[in-house]
Amino acid sequence: MTALVLDDLRAGYDRDLPIVKGVSFTVTKGEAVCILGPNGAGKSTMIKAVAGLVPCFGGRVQLDGREITGLPSHELVRKGMGFVPQTENIFTRLSILENLQIAAQLLPRQDRARRIEAMLAMFPDLSSRPRELAGALSGGQRQMLAAARALLNEPQVLMLDEPSAGLSPKLVGQVFDTLRRISDTGVTLLLVEQNVRAALGLTDRALVLVDGQLAHDGPTVDLHDGKLLGELFLGHRAAETRA
Repeated sequence: MTALVLDDLRAGYDRDLPIVKGVSFTVTKGEAVCILGPNGAGKSTMIKAVAGLVPCFGGRVQLDGREITGLPSHELVRKGMGFVPQTENIFTRLSILENLQIAAQLLPRQDRARRIEAMLAMFPDLSSRPRELAGALSGGQRQMLAAARALLNEPQVLMLDEPSAGLSPKLVGQVFDTLRRISDTGVTLLLVEQNVRAALGLTDRALVLVDGQLAHDGPTVDLHDGKLLGELFLGHRAAETRA
């Protein structure tokens, strides 16, 4: 079954100079997909447009068969979309528990405590210190908290923008272990990532964006030897896009 559809999406900050230039792809339920590409390819802009944070100038986005193009981010959360931005994704002056309590406000009152307990159980590094200020957490723990906040509302699709950015190799491993556990629960993952090796090890399928357009869509195994990926990143040839 289909979780997310982008159909000829065009988006950016200036209608006359779109950054995303007619991207189309489909993500099935439970799939884990990484979005790769050189700097400036439009990867982050694309998922921010899907998340309602960047204007869409054309095309459409569907979530679970429902049109969501251009809806504001708070409405998308209610419809089953989770998004973890690269930066400013937690409240550093609040505790771990307070961060989760704020995220839980969109839930019915009777469900809030249950979902917070479920998130703390999923992330042991957080459950052992619920009263600790989020600003005192390591980079990896902050990403865990950001993911927990996004998962509180039980999204059908969870999108993450560069979750390993600025982290040490050890913390990258911790974050991707967390994402693997999330994927194992059946949540559909869409991941923008510059750490190609880590992204390919986690996901089933890879999309490569080059200059705002989809240059490749296929199983991650196609990119493991690096040759095709290098050609795509360097623009030596245009790859066939597979539906």
